[in-house]
Amino acid sequence: MIWEDPGMPASPSTARAINDRLALRLLQQEGPLTAGQLKQLTGLSRPTVADLVERLTAAGLVSVVGESGEQRRGPNARLYGIVADRAQLAALDVRTESVSVVVSDLLGAELARASLPIADDTGTGPAVEQAVTLVERTAKEAGAERLHTVGIGAPGLIDPASGELRDSSGLPAWHRRLVAALQERLPARVLVENETNLAALAEQRDGAARDRDTFVLLWLGHGTGAAVVLDGALRRGASGGTGEIGFLPVPGTRTLPSATDCEGGFHSLAGAAAVAALAAEHGLAAESAAHEPHAAALVRAAVAAPGDSGPVRFLDALADRLAIGAASVIAVLDPGCVVLGGEVGQAGGDALATRVEERLRRMSPLPTEVRASTLGGGAVLRGALLTARDGAQDELFAAPGSAAGRDLL
Repeated sequence: MIWEDPGMPASPSTARAINDRLALRLLQQEGPLTAGQLKQLTGLSRPTVADLVERLTAAGLVSVVGESGEQRRGPNARLYGIVADRAQLAALDVRTESVSVVVSDLLGAELARASLPIADDTGTGPAVEQAVTLVERTAKEAGAERLHTVGIGAPGLIDPASGELRDSSGLPAWHRRLVAALQERLPARVLVENETNLAALAEQRDGAARDRDTFVLLWLGHGTGAAVVLDGALRRGASGGTGEIGFLPVPGTRTLPSATDCEGGFHSLAGAAAVAALAAEHGLAAESAAHEPHAAALVRAAVAAPGDSGPVRFLDALADRLAIGAASVIAVLDPGCVVLGGEVGQAGGDALATRVEERLRRMSPLPTEVRASTLGGGAVLRGALLTARDGAQDELFAAPGSAAGRDLL
């Protein structure tokens, strides 16, 4: 580790903080490790590793969780792991008609999960109260007396300057009120991000884009959206609106979108209602699962019946539509990879992804791989949890032993 080099302009306290953070990140990524394994992975000296283990243990971030089977019993065999219950986290997926929540420990292990439908005619105040109560009840069920960080995925634009959910036409008023209510009722830091951006984060960490640092996620659920990841960084745009592909003017619609309504844009071709109407034109029907867009069930049924002419024609027609929106994105960004996300993208699987890729190959000179989501609609909740975990770990791991580290719980 270069911070042991006396020629580097780092104070002892800075070097210790960086070494501690490095060790904690390794424990988070690799799981429990012995002091010898930490020495090998970090390149630090044995005394330095011994000191940092002592500091992290005293700060309540690390503890002995067992002994290595490959070593003799004794101090050298002790396995050190992050204290998972050092902090509890919550993640929310806020949809127009429902809220889902998961509570986890500091390492992301799920402790409790719940969801709640919220009817269209529910007033703003009652809707907010139902959602906040759901979070509090789920946290109590998980044994989390005090949540450290809450990550929220919501439709709409996130102000890049303030990090707050902006007013958006067509979205329930309780969405914005919910964030403020959680901040008031919970002794926790609340982080808000656009749902499609969180889905892209989840697909990159745990899903279809694990090997890509540049890609576009095309969200296909109740609505449409896109998330752009370039060189490993999520791009939000000047106003936080990168990826509002539902407003993209496309051929095949009867009108043009406006500043307040995406009707006539790509949403009119690929939104859930449009997909369901397209399926009806081809004589398709299917039973939907709970909390799943009917469009996803229709696509899944078509994929399961590839020998019938109706389902084949439906998938071909849907691929034609998706390729129109994807081609526009590719022409501007050249991402090299497009992930068909959301419930519909996951339902379409390789059958739909292959069709879209074939059409893009004919439409664009830029080579682009098309992949189906492996996380589907669950990507938003997973991305919100990853965001909460990263935020909590950044704060907890920043300076173990400092006042910030001591006073978090």
